Amino acid sequence: MPDLLLVAAGLVLASVVAGLARVLRGPGLVDRIMAAQLLGTGGIAALLLAGVATATPAFVDAALVLALLAAFATIAMARAAPGGDDAR
Repeated sequence: MPDLLLVAAGLVLASVVAGLARVLRGPGLVDRIMAAQLLGTGGIAALLLAGVATATPAFVDAALVLALLAAFATIAMARAAPGGDDAR
């Protein structure tokens, strides 16, 4: 079972790498923001799968930190977008 979870973590990381191309070459800002969310979510999923597969609780801690960073990064990107400060 741990081998299957590690394979799943590898597949999730492969989708994260594919999403990285969208962040770098996205046609618009919204596409880049959504791809950045994919990177955060995929990274969290890969860390949690690896943590369960190896029974290492440090992976869960790293996943929680990545979740916080992904949320703040998305907020920062949305506020930097044209018209992103209309909420104030």
